[in-house]
Amino acid sequence: MIRIGTPLSSRANRALLLGSGELGKEVVIELQRLGVETIAVDRYDNAPAMQVAHRSHTIDMRDSKALIELVTLEAPDFIVPEIEAIATEALVTLEAQGFNVVPSARAAHVTMNRERIRVLAAQELGVPVCDFRFASNRDEFFDAVEQIGLPCIVKPTMSSSGKGQSTVRKNTQRESAWEYALEGTRGTADQVIIEELIDFDYEITLLTIRHVDGTTFCEPIGHRQEGGDYQESWQPHPMSRQVLNQCQNIASRVTDSLGGFGLFGVEFFVKDETVWFSELSPRPHDTGMVTLISQDLSEFALHVRAFLGLPIPQVEFFGPSASAVISVHGDSDQVIFENLDHGLAQPLTEIRLFGKPQVRGERRMGVALARSDSLDKAKDSAKQAASLIRIKL
Repeated sequence: MIRIGTPLSSRANRALLLGSGELGKEVVIELQRLGVETIAVDRYDNAPAMQVAHRSHTIDMRDSKALIELVTLEAPDFIVPEIEAIATEALVTLEAQGFNVVPSARAAHVTMNRERIRVLAAQELGVPVCDFRFASNRDEFFDAVEQIGLPCIVKPTMSSSGKGQSTVRKNTQRESAWEYALEGTRGTADQVIIEELIDFDYEITLLTIRHVDGTTFCEPIGHRQEGGDYQESWQPHPMSRQVLNQCQNIASRVTDSLGGFGLFGVEFFVKDETVWFSELSPRPHDTGMVTLISQDLSEFALHVRAFLGLPIPQVEFFGPSASAVISVHGDSDQVIFENLDHGLAQPLTEIRLFGKPQVRGERRMGVALARSDSLDKAKDSAKQAASLIRIKL
């Protein structure tokens, strides 16, 4: 029997989020709908989830000592990592002390570093992946590029939203790719990964939920990226039953190995009938924001239900849906969004503004969502709604 106490009381069930961006904000909302007391943590003040949580803390989550001290102070029932830049070794220590890390400390530790998840997938589980190498210094990097061949993809071993990622198509680009990858790292890792550039037909995110009743899959999500960061996503992505079965089988093997209850965003490349495992996030995925309009239970609701130990009897899919990012370019602490009335004039369309307190350069600040009777119409509606929003700095 699952029991939920009263927030802000001695009997409260408490969840502490490590990372308080737009994805964490939706997780907090879902937790509060079920009466869970929420504590939001991030490296900067007034992050989106902090604006809706019961209370918040600002710390460097890469500092193991500070992280352990905060968890000891708050004594949460659930520690919910929501970003990569966390001292995952501290999570392993905390789990050994009896704290519940979502979905597991092993999952957070392995997946927040591209080296560890590739070793698990390729070497331990024998899952098909593209050819890859790791490099810790410039000489190793140049050798790895030579071994992989051009063109190739270069990424930090720890990063998100495409930061530090580039494509090397000629030798003169190697030096800048190396420097850019080091600049884009989000954790303490000082390695980069060099990957074979696969000539794939499409890439998908398969939301995979491990819960008390087994494993549930959402409809596959297609997406378009620029510079490694998603710009639009749609659901369901058209694909054969055979290929989808392959993806589900691989997703089950990898998530079963990582363990714990929660939602995983598992990414794949697909060429004809061939599938390659790409990456995995042990938490809601940015491309999965489309589920805010496509399903009765969004990826955030599914994540919360799963790690609270609640049943997920079914997920009702409403129909073809899409999301389109609202990006802001500039330098400001006073971003204003105008023309929302025009953006929301279409039926079955929604706008979500994240409430991020500032922009320095380029930042994802919102998303437009749409549903229709075909994927093309849903995509067009989402992109049109996003394009109608006017930004004032």
